Amino acid sequence: MDLQEISDRLEIEGVVIRYTRGIDTGAWDLLDSVFTPDAEIDYTESGGIAERYPAVKPWLAEVLPLFFPKRMHSLHQLDIAIDGDEATCSAYFHNPMPMDDGKGGEKVVEFGGIYHHTMTRTPDGWRSRKLHEEIVWKRGI
Repeated sequence: MDLQEISDRLEIEGVVIRYTRGIDTGAWDLLDSVFTPDAEIDYTESGGIAERYPAVKPWLAEVLPLFFPKRMHSLHQLDIAIDGDEATCSAYFHNPMPMDDGKGGEKVVEFGGIYHHTMTRTPDGWRSRKLHEEIVWKRGI
């Protein structure tokens, strides 16, 4: 592995981490440094939408805090394959989130799956131009 590949891998890992930090903290503008302006994002396996980034960003800002006021991701096993200015990154995730149980209390909903990013090198660094959220398991829903 040469220095360029090491650098690219670290930057791609940083993009995926910024994605989960933006989602978890509600720092929605941080997602602008994750996705290309025309990125395709598919959350349908978890009950969400499949749209381009300009429609997904406000949807996330509206829907996630409403149903899941607290969010936390863990990332594991990032599988990164780089081919010139294009790359893929599959990252295992565990995402437990407390939500209203409808009875005045709280329950924890958990999702486990794999984020499949298709990345491209831009003048501003690596960005995701496609994200598919694959749900492998869920609990509490």
